Amino acid sequence: MAAADGSSPEFLFRSKLPEIPISTHLPLHTYCFENISEFKQRPCLINAATGHTYTYGEVQAISRRVAAGLHKLGIGKGDVIMLLLQNTPEFVLAFLAASYLGAAATMANPFFMPAEIAKQAVSSGAKVIITQSAFAEKVKKLSQGSEMIIKVIFIDDDDPPTKGGYKFSSLIDDVAKEEELEMGDVKISPDDVVALPYSSGTTGLPKGVMLTHKGSVTSVAQQVDGENPHLYIRSDDVVLCLLPLFHIYSLNSIMMCSLRVGAAILIVQKFDINSLLELVPKYKVTFAPVVPPIVLAIAKSPAVDHFDMSSLRMVLSGAAPLGKNLEDAFRAKLPHVILGQGYGMTEAGSVMTMSLAFAKEGFGIKSGGCGTIMRNSEMKIVCPQTGVSLPRNRTGEICIRSFQMMKGYLNDEEATKAIIDKDGWLHTGDIGYVDDDDELFIVDRLKELIKYKGFQVAPAELEALLISHGHIADAAVIPMNDEVAGEVPVTFIVRFDGSNITEDEIKQYISKQVVFYKRINRVFFVDSIPKSPSGKILRRQLRALLAASILN
Repeated sequence: MAAADGSSPEFLFRSKLPEIPISTHLPLHTYCFENISEFKQRPCLINAATGHTYTYGEVQAISRRVAAGLHKLGIGKGDVIMLLLQNTPEFVLAFLAASYLGAAATMANPFFMPAEIAKQAVSSGAKVIITQSAFAEKVKKLSQGSEMIIKVIFIDDDDPPTKGGYKFSSLIDDVAKEEELEMGDVKISPDDVVALPYSSGTTGLPKGVMLTHKGSVTSVAQQVDGENPHLYIRSDDVVLCLLPLFHIYSLNSIMMCSLRVGAAILIVQKFDINSLLELVPKYKVTFAPVVPPIVLAIAKSPAVDHFDMSSLRMVLSGAAPLGKNLEDAFRAKLPHVILGQGYGMTEAGSVMTMSLAFAKEGFGIKSGGCGTIMRNSEMKIVCPQTGVSLPRNRTGEICIRSFQMMKGYLNDEEATKAIIDKDGWLHTGDIGYVDDDDELFIVDRLKELIKYKGFQVAPAELEALLISHGHIADAAVIPMNDEVAGEVPVTFIVRFDGSNITEDEIKQYISKQVVFYKRINRVFFVDSIPKSPSGKILRRQLRALLAASILN
C-alpha cells in the first residue's frame, strides 16, 4: 500500500515498553552515581582473583582521586587515555576518572600484538596508557625513543618495569591530590566523547567509535531505568563480569548498567568452566551476561550438576547469534534460569534489542529471537537493493535510530556517512526480520565482519597483511563456521609465479602479527580472487567455493 503522497510507506518498529524520560544532560559518571546515597556502603567491585571488595563510596572517591592524578600528568578535557587491561578494578576506576576529566578512554585488547596496539594508540591520539607489567614490552616503543611519547602507568604494585613508567597507586596515594582538581570546573557537554572503542563497522579497517556522554547515558537508561526496566537488575544483584571490559557489551551492559543500579560487579579475568561453576555459588551470582561459547560450555559440562546454581536467575547471551538447539540444551540443564538474547553493535553504543523476558514484568521468550527494540529508539528493516522499508516478516537490512548511537568515526567522515545516512539511520549490515510479536530474528550478514566468540575480525586488516608478503599476489579472507568459536577466518591465496609458499608458512606469518582470534584457520590456494568490475571482492562466490572445498 502506498502512502498518501504516492511514496512507499515507512514501516517503523518500537518497543512494547513505554518511552521514559532520560537525563541526557548529565555526564556519564554523574548519571551512574546519581542514586549512590541509596547504596554507598554496598559492594561495587569484587575482585574474584583476590576477594578484595570496593564499596560504591570507595569507587566514587578513588576514581575522583585517579582523575586528579591523571590531571597532574597532563590529562584534561578532550584528551584520550588507553586502557590496555584485562578485567581489573583499575579498569573501572580509570574509565570513570577519564569521564570526570572530560577525557575519553579507548580500550584495547591487552593480547594484541605490539603493532596492533601502536596503530590504535596513534589513531586515537592517546597520551597515557594504563596497563599491566606483563604487557610492558608491547608498549615499550610507544613510551621510549619514538616520535610519539606516551606516558605508561602500571597497575601492578611492583616497580614500573620500563624506564619512566608510573605506578597506578601513585595516582591515588596522596588524598590531597584531589584538591588540585576542582571537578566542578570541568564543563562537560553531552556531545563530548567519553568512550572510544575500535570497530570495523560494516567493512574495512578498525575505526575509532566516538561514544558520547549523552549516547552512553541513553543506552544505559534504555536498559535499566523506568518502572518496568527492559533489563531488570537491582542493587542486591551480583553481576558476573567475565566478558572483557574492553568489549562494548561488557563495558555498557555490565559495568555501566550495574553502576547505575548499585549492583555488585564480580570481576573475573579468565573463563574456565570449573572456576565459573565455583564462583556462582561462592558469590551468589544472580545475573550472567555471556557469549554463545560460554552457553555451550555450560550446556555440555557434566560438572554443572555438582554445583549449586540456584542463585542464578538470568543469563543474557550476546555478541554473536545463539541457535535454538543450544538454547534448548541450556534450559534443560538449568531450567530455573531465564535465558535470552540481546543484539548490539559498537556503533550503536551497545545493545539495540533485548529479550523482554529480562524486563521486571517480563514477556515470553522466543527461541532464536534477539528480543525487541530498546525503548526511546526506532528500528526499520530495509531492502538492501532499494532502501525501501519493509513490513513484518520481510527480510532486509536492520537499521536503527536513537540518541544512543555513536557520534561518528574518529577522523573519518566518509566512513561515518557510509554507515549513518542523512536521516540519522544507522545501517547495521545485518539481515533480519521482525515477526508479528515485534521480535527480531537475524538470518544473515551483509557486512564483511567475522565474529570469533564475539570478537571482531576485520577481513581487510588480514588481507592487508597477507598481500604485503613477498610471495602472495592477492588474498581474500572470509569466515568459516565453527562449533565453538562461531566463526574463524580462512583465506584464499594467489601465489606469485614460482612461489611455493605453504599453508603453514602463511599461518605462522599472520600469527606473529595479530592477536590469537585473528589467526588464519585454513588456507586455500586459488588462481584468482573473484572481484567486481570496481575491484570489490565477491565474497559470496568465495563462500560457495569454501563450502565446495569443505565438502570435497
